[in-house]
Order: sequence, then structure tokens, then C-alpha cells
Amino acid sequence: MAPAKPNFLIIIADDLGFSDVGCFGGEIKTPNLDSLGRNGVRFKDFHAAAACSPTRSMLMSGTDHHLTGLGQLVEFTSNSPAHQGKPGHEGYLTDNVATLPEVLRDGGYHTIMSGKWHLGLRPEYSPSARGFTRSFTLLPGCANHYGWEPQIEENGLSPKFFETAVAALHMEDREYVDNSKLPEDFYSTDHYTDKLLQYLEERPTEKPFFAYLPYSAPHWPLQAPKENSSRYKGLYKDGPEALRQKRLQGLIREGLTSADVKAHPVVAPGSKEWEAMDDITRAKSAKAMEVYAGMVDRMDENIGRVISYLKDNDLYDNTMIFFASDNGAEGASYEMIPVIGENITDHIEKYYNNSLDNIGQKDSFVWYGSRWAQAATAPSRLFKMFSTEGGVRVPLIMKPIGSGNPSICDEFCTIMDIMPTLLELAGIERPGSTYNGRPVISMRGSSWVPYLHGSAEHIHADDHVTGWELIGNGALRKGNWKINFVNKPFGPEAWQLYDLSVDPGETTDLAEQEPEKLKELINHWQQYALETQVVGLKPDLGTIIVRDEMDDPTKWMKYETSSGISKRLKNERAAVQS
Repeated sequence: MAPAKPNFLIIIADDLGFSDVGCFGGEIKTPNLDSLGRNGVRFKDFHAAAACSPTRSMLMSGTDHHLTGLGQLVEFTSNSPAHQGKPGHEGYLTDNVATLPEVLRDGGYHTIMSGKWHLGLRPEYSPSARGFTRSFTLLPGCANHYGWEPQIEENGLSPKFFETAVAALHMEDREYVDNSKLPEDFYSTDHYTDKLLQYLEERPTEKPFFAYLPYSAPHWPLQAPKENSSRYKGLYKDGPEALRQKRLQGLIREGLTSADVKAHPVVAPGSKEWEAMDDITRAKSAKAMEVYAGMVDRMDENIGRVISYLKDNDLYDNTMIFFASDNGAEGASYEMIPVIGENITDHIEKYYNNSLDNIGQKDSFVWYGSRWAQAATAPSRLFKMFSTEGGVRVPLIMKPIGSGNPSICDEFCTIMDIMPTLLELAGIERPGSTYNGRPVISMRGSSWVPYLHGSAEHIHADDHVTGWELIGNGALRKGNWKINFVNKPFGPEAWQLYDLSVDPGETTDLAEQEPEKLKELINHWQQYALETQVVGLKPDLGTIIVRDEMDDPTKWMKYETSSGISKRLKNERAAVQS
């Protein structure tokens, strides 16, 4: 009798910092993840894209996000004429790729998903359309974790940011969900877990399964049940620099960085030092961090529920589990994110209650900013939206099939590698140039199976090249050498060169000392950009790219905002009821 095919479970946290969980050096209580990590494999050189939907498209396709339709965050593309109408920037996961759930489904797997999608808002772009047999999904990039929305006054206008990213637009299979019918005690992390467990219970037991659980936590707005956030009361009163130092020591203690590591200095233009803040601002900032910790705490509890289900049903040993973050910790304050373009402070003050005692509740709307983020990405440089290590190096925990020796993996690898790895473990052939009658792009990722089985010394060869680009920031890595292009005011808007083998914090620019190496890597990046349809780097985006003239600028893609769809659905339901 042939051995049973393995089951796969992929869990993604949203904007989780590198050192947030306990087994990566953090103080947040994550016993379930700690058990997975300390009894499995912890990867310390695993990389994603610098933001959420690009990373998710890479996971679903095994290739670079510029080739999948998510060259940029759709919220950015909608405000960037330089990208609109360009191939690879359609704003949803296109048919140019064969997706991981699609190929696994066709190979005999039962495919289920519950959580954040962010790869298209319409039914034709939904998880159900891209290979998932069952799915309950949050379609946009983020939403209120309690499903709550303020009642905007009649004829009132929301800032564009709230139109695109905050409405809790859900879909089950191919039907939009009426939010009024969500449970009264709805909380995103709990409900997404409930749904995944429901789908696991209802699955056909004769088939192996692929389960995808992408939480929307701990993405802002920072909201958590008091029972979780109260566990951290007073823990962050000394501010982000004190936490940063503790996290660095935690990483050293866990064997995830060297004792003599040189951490990159904190870069936070426009953000006050902790000592320069007034008492109430410090108190609110510390409270926001407490709530953030509560979100991670609650997520770990729910992951424990899934693990218990697998163990109780004799599924655990034959299930390979991956847990990762989709990008580095979120560090940008709203006024500095290019996707917003408007001051939202007045809107928040009018419709939300951000008093100290209310922070973290359903009608609050807070984030934690760049200094707390850099406590979580240290020793790396910067955070989400940048292709520096702080933006793209993320924690990964892998539980192998059966039992294995606990270990820490220092191999460079990326989220593009997961699809080819799972397909090889499942005994399913990689898609060729066509799939289900349509042309598709080949995967750029590599299978880890030879490395995991001991027949290869490394996952990638020393001359392997990986490139990045997002909102005009770029990077490329070859072996231990890496170049970064960082926009002002966070960088010089010029290529910088680093040797990560001795400088993981990207603190010493070697561009002048190693001009030939710099030239070599820049040439590789230019080739990468041509191969993957990268539009360009700032500040030249608006001058080197000519936008095609359009009568209707919205024709660049089939796009509605999540808020617009929600309003349309409410009006349609009201018309039916009347």
C-alpha cells in the first residue's frame, strides 16, 4: 500500500515582526508557536516581499509578484499613474499563473482557506475561482477586527484610505457575506479559526488536504480582547528602545543572531523620541503596543485550537505546517504612506474613540508606528514597504512530516519556494508553460526537498539571484552580497552594497570599496527588472514611464473599493427587502 500523501497547513500572520513570538526572542506569550518552533525548524534567513498582497501572490504562484498581477499593492497602483495599465499591475491575481490550491486540487487534494485574501475583490478573482474548494475570506487588505463600522453622517465623505482598506468585506465561496449576519461576538482571528475548523471537520476524509489560514492580525487597526491585551499591562512603559534591546538579547539567546551583531540604527523621520513625548502620548503608545501583543497572544491561542484538532483526529503527524509573517513589521505612520494621500486624523477623531482606556476596542483606530516596528525588526534595517532586511526577512517555523530533529536553518530562501516544495512532496508535477488550457508563467522558486532530504548542501546555489521592488524601493541578493535602493528620507535614493555574512544589519555601505561587485549586482537587478516587468525606481517613476492616455482612468483594471462594494451590496439587499 502506498504511503498516504502528506497534508499541508500554511498559517500566515499579517505584519508580524521578526522577533515577536517567543521562540524568536520575544516576550509575547506564544506557547503553541514556541512548541512548533522548538520542536521543528526555525528559519532565520527566510524572505518575503515587502508588503502583504505581493507576498501572498508569491505564495500562491511560486513566482515573483510582478508577474502575477500584484506588482504593487492595488491601493498604491490606484494612485500611481506610472503603474496603471502596466502588465503585472492589474491589481488582482491573474490567470497568468497556475495557483498552489489549483494544482493541488487537480492533484487530488481537498483545498480550504479561511482568512485574508487581498488578491482581488470580485467573485471571479476570489479564492473559490483560484482553486479553493471551500473558503471564507476577508477580501481587502485590512478591516476592523470586530466587523464594526462607524455610521458616517449623510452625504459625509470618508478619506480615500477608509474607502479602500477598512470595510469588512467577506466572501464565503463565491457569495459575499452580509456582515449583519456575522456572529455578535465576531472577532477576526476567532472566526477565521472557527471556519477553518468547520471546513476540516466537513472535509472528505479519503483525500489529503491543503489548508490555508492567513490571519488579518496583528495588522492595524490594533484591536484585541481585553483578556489578552491586559496580560501585557505596563510591560512597555519604558518605550520602544528598551524593547529593542530586550529583543536583540532574545534573538541572541535563541541562537538566531550572533552575540556581536551590529544592529542598524533606528530610522524614524518625523517621529518623536520616547523622552520627547508628553505623558499621555507615551501612555497611548505603550497601550497600543499592549494591544498589539494581545492580538499576537490571541492568534497563538487560536493556532493552538487548530493543532489540538489535528492531534485529536490523528492528523498531526502527517501534516506539514508552515507559520510565517507576510512582511516585516508595519512601521509607517499613516501620513507617510504613499497609498493614502490624505490626512485622516480629522476622520479618526470624529468617528472613533481613541481615549486611553478605549484603545484596542471595536470603535478605536490606532497603530504603533516606526519605533515599535524597529524593535521587532532589529537588528535589521527598516520595516514593511522597504526591501531592506527589516522589510523582507520574516520569521518562518516549519513542522515537518512525522518527527524530526529540532533545528535552526540559516539557508537563504523565499516564499516563492513553498509552492514547488509542496508539489514535490505531494508527488505532483510542476505546471509547464500551459495549465488547464491557458498559458502560464513558470515558477521562479526552488523546491527544498533535496535539501530537506540531505541530497543537497544548500537550498540555493551561491550564484542564485533574487530581486525585490516595491513602490520604487529595490534590492537584489546574490549569495551573501546585497544591494539596496531606499527612497528619501529613509535612504539616499542610490544603490548601496552590503555583505550580509558579516553585516546582517546593513550598516556599512561597501559601494565605494567594492565598485565591481556593486556594478555586477546592479546589472543583475536590471535584468531582474526586465524579466519581471518592474516599472522603475523612485524618483524617476513619473518621468521614465509614459502613461497610456485613457478616457476613463479607472479602466486600467477591474477594480472597486471594498467600501464601494459593501455600499452596493447593502443597497441591493435593502431593495430586495422593500
